[in-house]
Amino acid sequence: MSKTCAIILAAGEGVRMKSNLPKALLQVLFKPMLTWVTDAVKKNSVSDICIVAGYKADKISEYIKDEWEIAIQNERLGTGHAVKCALDFLHRHKESQVLIVSGDVPFVDSDTINESLNTHLLQHNSVTVISAVLCDPLGYGRIIRDDNNCIEKIVEEKDATASEKEIQEINSGAYWFSAAALIDSLSKLTNDNAKGEYYLTDTIEIIKKAGKKVGVHVAKGEEIALGANTRIQLNKLNEIARKKELERQMLQGVDIPCTDGVIISANSKIGNDTTILPNTIIKDNVTIGQFCTIGPNTVLENCTIENGTSLSNTVVKDSHIGNNVSVGPFAHIRPDCDIRDNIKIGNFVEIKNSIVDDGSKLPHLIYVGDSDVGKKVNFGCGCVTVNYTGKYKYRTVVKDGAFIGCNTNLVAPVTVGEKAYIAAGSTITRDIPEYSLAIARSQQIVKENWVKEKDPYK
Repeated sequence: MSKTCAIILAAGEGVRMKSNLPKALLQVLFKPMLTWVTDAVKKNSVSDICIVAGYKADKISEYIKDEWEIAIQNERLGTGHAVKCALDFLHRHKESQVLIVSGDVPFVDSDTINESLNTHLLQHNSVTVISAVLCDPLGYGRIIRDDNNCIEKIVEEKDATASEKEIQEINSGAYWFSAAALIDSLSKLTNDNAKGEYYLTDTIEIIKKAGKKVGVHVAKGEEIALGANTRIQLNKLNEIARKKELERQMLQGVDIPCTDGVIISANSKIGNDTTILPNTIIKDNVTIGQFCTIGPNTVLENCTIENGTSLSNTVVKDSHIGNNVSVGPFAHIRPDCDIRDNIKIGNFVEIKNSIVDDGSKLPHLIYVGDSDVGKKVNFGCGCVTVNYTGKYKYRTVVKDGAFIGCNTNLVAPVTVGEKAYIAAGSTITRDIPEYSLAIARSQQIVKENWVKEKDPYK
């Protein structure tokens, strides 16, 4: 197998996006378009990747960290100029086949990359253009074929004649090149065109005139070429990706009875016989088990939900929720929580950076933060772990079987012993031994006939 590498063009500003980010970092289904492309490239074992960045290049560099090489295009003078900015990378890979692809076409897929590489190698081409046939080709460069149906050249929209604009086969913006042929053709590029730019597409004619083979691989669908120059177009890409992901999940046994407002990221894993209800948003790195009910109106991100769990009107982030747990409605599971099995978390409950062990109940109007809650603990309505002094945070420990009466404040650091019982309305500031009753509230005083004497309502 030939050596391969890739150059991904991500220098565009996307002026009409009106964004402070490079266009390639704008998201489709919670994932930057650039990542859609790099994921597809990596699936084909293309490990050497160079990203060409320009507008807000520091954002691209910060995002990719040190995973891949980066080349900077300080002036945006066309796609040919962008590839020229990666010449150092090309020279180090001059024995390779190089994939050139745009960083803002999220639906370029690994199958197309692999199939087009096979075409490129089998036909011994110096360049293979990946094309697509569009019902509406407006805005795309057209593939011009000769009398033998071979590619003659690519004409950009602004340089196309009226008859050329009728052609529906378009350039997807992705190519396989022999690196040596690409390096040679780049040295001969000119900017003699309507936009005064250096078009990468002009290398096709240059390579052909040099007597080298030029070919085309026609992609199976038109989505491979779809990009976005406006937020409206970006919305369309999101809707395409959303529908495809919902269909994929349903084909794998996930029940989505109504797709209204349901958005699921492409890297989520959901078990069969789980039901996803309307207005549920499942972001990156979410794993959900079998026989769960998620939603309505629920948001999940970077979390694991085990089997048989129900979440209603709930937000969960950076946490784990175990088996047969009931959460909500209107609950918030904040980062670093481990909610274990057979637990009830009711309405208007917030939990943060805490462990809640098997069989415990937090039914309603409760805040538990920075706490270790044991097995079969019961919290009454209105309880709070008081974890923050304004400067420092401390942990609360509630051991197995403890009963926390309504409207109790547990002022950390404090430990409630095994099967201890706290009377309602208490503010606990000291540790409670196991099996003890704690009462920490002021004595009730009753003054008879006080209302008649003082008449406070007058």
